[in-house]
Parts: sequence; C-alpha cells; structure tokens
Amino acid sequence: MEELTSDEIAAIFSAAGDSVTVINADADFAAYQTANPSSSDTETQWKAMIQRNTEHLEIIKAYTKVDGTTSIWTSESFTAIDAAITTGKAIYS
Repeated sequence: MEELTSDEIAAIFSAAGDSVTVINADADFAAYQTANPSSSDTETQWKAMIQRNTEHLEIIKAYTKVDGTTSIWTSESFTAIDAAITTGKAIYS
C-alpha cells in the first residue's frame, strides 16, 4: 500500500467537513424535523445518524501513514471536527 497523496488527504479532510455539517445542522430532533419535513426518520434513527457521523470523524482523526503510527495530518485544524465530536456525543449519549 502506498502513502496517500496530498490531494487524497485533502479529500478525506473535506469529507470530514460533511460530517461536521450533519452533526451541527440541528441542535435537537425537533430542529431536524423542522429542517427536514419530508423525512420519516424517528428520533432513534436521527441519533444513529449523528452517532455514525461522529464515529466517522473519530476514525478520520486517527488515520495514519503506512507505518501505522505517524498521523497523515499535518497543518489541518481540527477545531470544528473536535467540536462536532463533542456535540455529536452529547446528542446520542
């Protein structure tokens, strides 16, 4: 397996932003329902979606190079990601 290119790393970081958006979009289930009136999701399904996105962010933060130890991340800011993880855990816990 080869090391990820800088473009691949940038794409992964961008995908993390999508999960941040999902987690931060709605403060609670009522807000989710208001923002997504055609959704038939239950609160349990909504919390599961938040949990999947939160876990996705935790996995992305842990990505390493081929050596299995060195992080792929260099100068990326994880402030928004860390905040979304905290928010997400508060929602589904």
